[in-house]
Amino acid sequence: MELKDRIVVVTGAASGIGRAMCLRFAREGTRHIVCVDINLDGAQATADEIGGTAFRVDVGKADEIVALIDTVERDIGPIDLFCSNAGISVAGGVEVSDDGWQRIWDINVMSHVWAARTLVPRMTARGGGYLLNTSSAAGLLNQIGSAPYGVTKHAAVGLAEWLAMSYGDQGITVSVLCPQAVRTEMTRGHEDHVASIDGMMEPEPVAEACVQAIREESFLVLPHKEVLGYMRAKTENYDRWIGGMRKLNRRFGGFEG
Repeated sequence: MELKDRIVVVTGAASGIGRAMCLRFAREGTRHIVCVDINLDGAQATADEIGGTAFRVDVGKADEIVALIDTVERDIGPIDLFCSNAGISVAGGVEVSDDGWQRIWDINVMSHVWAARTLVPRMTARGGGYLLNTSSAAGLLNQIGSAPYGVTKHAAVGLAEWLAMSYGDQGITVSVLCPQAVRTEMTRGHEDHVASIDGMMEPEPVAEACVQAIREESFLVLPHKEVLGYMRAKTENYDRWIGGMRKLNRRFGGFEG
């Protein structure tokens, strides 16, 4: 899909990858970009830079996502591309409270579900549409130091796979973004930890990788090319891979982002 003349929604647009997406997509000649974040001032700053529209939305609440989509499609036009990008991290393992698990589950997984539940019927009725869901390399591998992050990002990949295989014949294209460490608020202060073992990437190359994936309609978006090799090693010998992850856990077990 070409982005020219498209209506695009990006969540998590106040900073980091979301902001970089908005700026990069605008250079492709989009018709309109809707910049969404719980931080309205940040979303508005991004929107002002590209002539877009800003909305304050807590993506961990279904009614707010539904209201966002309803408002955009009523007042701006049919959404061509919805980038479900907002996410959070919670440090710790199974001892994390139920409230902590539920909050990250709602933001990192259910936000994708709610967007798809609302948009897929509309997109299929008008002949197609595009969903770009942000997961993480942690969704393909795992996350040292954060069970909630690793688990929810795995679920996000699984959902994207399911959407792609279930609705591809109805014109719905799905991509899932799975970077390693990117210089964002989430990784601030963790530059020397495990997710940045192959280097800390700036948000702009991640957004560029998204543009290329959308143009080629590629499912898996891997800005860090090393991740593909790690995936292959994991599937080739799971026990050996777990052993390697145990070594990383001994070294980086305190990582929080």
